[in-house]
Amino acid sequence: MRYLPGRPFPAYAFLPGRDPHPTRDPEGHSYSTEPEEPAGYFVPEDWSENEDYLYGIDLYNHGYLWEAHEAWEGLWHQAKHDALQAEMLQGLIQCAAAALKIPMEQPRGLERLAEDGTARLERVAKEGSPEYMGLDVVRFVAAFRAFAASVPTSADERPPIELEPDPSQEA
Repeated sequence: MRYLPGRPFPAYAFLPGRDPHPTRDPEGHSYSTEPEEPAGYFVPEDWSENEDYLYGIDLYNHGYLWEAHEAWEGLWHQAKHDALQAEMLQGLIQCAAAALKIPMEQPRGLERLAEDGTARLERVAKEGSPEYMGLDVVRFVAAFRAFAASVPTSADERPPIELEPDPSQEA
């Protein structure tokens, strides 16, 4: 499933140490392309309208973990004045980075980033709402913690990010 099906994926999912760096290497999938300007700050309730957020989820769900991190990082910078939203985005960034540590054969990185990312998301569920920006945060945190604790051998085993239907979009 795609949340933003009209936006194409990069030519490959970047893995540090294996692939050409997407923007710095002339062989990279995004070399010499104009970087997209991240959307300005958006209120959490408008999550279903934010293409960068949705594209980051598509990237994560389809194995473009480094690219998902990059998509969300621009949003995170825009949201720094909104502590809860910044915490949510940073938690997602850290979970994507944790899963990326599996093919990099860095189990301590997986463990540390999974703990940091899920702790951030857990704070969002407690201080904000168990469902935040379309995500059942509590369910995702439980699934991601179980994934990280299972000593996974493939990032493909990571739990997907499944967004709830936006109630404002329902007829």
